[in-house]
Parts: sequence; C-alpha cells; structure tokens
Amino acid sequence: MNRTRDRYDLLYELYDRFDTRTLRAYQTFVDVFPPVDSRVALDHWQDAESALAESKAEIRESFDRGEPLAAIAAHASRDEAFTALDLCERHGRPVSAFVLDVDETLRSAGSTDNEIPRETLGFLTEFHEAGMPIVICTGQTLENVKGFLIQGLGSEIFHSGDLSVVYEAGTGAFTPGHGPETKQLLYEELDETIQNVFYRLRSDVLSEAPEEIRRGCHLQGNEFNVTLKPNFEIGSADATHVIDRALVHQLRLLGSAVSEACDASEDDAMAWVRAFYANADPEIRTVLEAEDELPDRSADDVPDD
Repeated sequence: MNRTRDRYDLLYELYDRFDTRTLRAYQTFVDVFPPVDSRVALDHWQDAESALAESKAEIRESFDRGEPLAAIAAHASRDEAFTALDLCERHGRPVSAFVLDVDETLRSAGSTDNEIPRETLGFLTEFHEAGMPIVICTGQTLENVKGFLIQGLGSEIFHSGDLSVVYEAGTGAFTPGHGPETKQLLYEELDETIQNVFYRLRSDVLSEAPEEIRRGCHLQGNEFNVTLKPNFEIGSADATHVIDRALVHQLRLLGSAVSEACDASEDDAMAWVRAFYANADPEIRTVLEAEDELPDRSADDVPDD
C-alpha cells in the first residue's frame, strides 16, 4: 500500500472507530489539573487517569503502530490530525520548532493579567520534554513577558536553552543559556538612517508634546518602540481622547525626523507619514479623519527610498 495513503487510512480508521473526543477530555483533565490534597478531587483525577490509560491501551492493541496513534488521538482533533498530516506530506519533514503568539493567546483567553491558560502551559511543557525548541513571539517588552513565562513554565524550562523570546514585535530575541548570544538586538541590523529617526522620535516625543499629552501620557519602557500610554482608566473617554491626540503628535514628529534624515521638506515628509499609516491601519485613518489630519495624497505617493 502507498505509504502516504496508508497514513491517511489509519487516521480515518482511528477517528471513525474510537471516541477520541472523550479521550482528549481525559488527557486534558489529567495534564491540566494535577491531583490535590482533596480526597474527592484525587479520586476524580485517578478515575480519569484510569479511563485515559484504558482508552489508549485499546487503541495501541488495535493497530500495528498503536503507540503514536494513541498519542495523536489523545491530543489532536480529527481536523487537527489531518491538517498536521497534510503539512507533513507537503514539506516532507517534521516540525522543527513550536512558535506561540503569546499576545493572541492572552487575547483569546480573555486574560487581563498576563496569565497563560493552564492547557497551553501544559502543551508547552510537553513540547519541551519532547525536545522541541519553543519560540515565544510578543509585542510586549522583554521584562514584562519574562515574568509571566517564568511563573507559568518554571525557571528550568525558561533557562533550558531551548526557549527563545522574540519581543517587541521583532525588536530583539532573548534565548537564555547562550552566553554572549543570549540577547540579540535585531534592530541594530537596520540601516543607520532608520535608527537615527527612531532615536530622534524617542528623545523628543514627550519633550516636544503639547501639555495635555505630556500630562496625560507616559512613555513605555520599550527598547525600540515608541509607545505613549494614557494616564487614565483604560477605555475611558479621557484615555481615548489623549491617545488620539498623541497619535497625531507622534506622526507629526515622525514626519519631522524623516525630513531631517532624508533631506526632504517637512511638509512633504509629514504628509507621507500620515498617508502611509492611514493606508496601513484603518483605525489610524479614522483618527486622522476625525482630527482633520488626513493628507491630500495617497500611500502610492510615498517615495520608495
């Protein structure tokens, strides 16, 4: 039988013959909720562990390659398993790393306190124990994400040398346990002109801001991002107002910095900046329209250089 077809046939048989949904529920319960001191909770956990072991044993005994199929059934839904097999057949090799968008994970979980769901932490631990390198991607600062990753995964995994954090949306990469290469500042590879624009923007964003922005915002401690955060309750009218005003101010200042770096007129550079960002983000366009700051040119007018 064709090896590829054989793999698909095995998955069809696996998901048609066995109650994999219940099996995955047992696996998740056993992994995510470890036994505690409560006798009732411990009995419940042991019952789930026994049912899990019995279900896996039934699958193992039903196939020549039962061990990996039991593991697949315990962790992946039917759609997930077939998608994984499709990718394996397409690329002809196994997965080389596990990449987690931690910000999207937190948003999906509805978390407001940087707490990664226990189920996700369980998967990360399993991947680590299987020898799979883990890459955490985030728009947050390194110090912010380090704290809750160590708390969630434990210091041993975090400092294992097999976990890397790409922080501030690509500003840098932090891989504990790699000596002088532990922290790599990726922005240092950018053209010097771009770096100079950033340094000008960061140094002047508050000092040259109108008073309402200086008093209503603070500069977040990023390494290579310029983020003004409101000093008001999140979602309040005051916060929304000062964010909108700060956005307009930042774009003006960026235009001024670009004009100096590129030897262009300040009016042209400011118009290019507003046109570029209005085209890139509909929320920015909405703010610029409301503030009567939308330029009379399009993003196509922005020079490539």
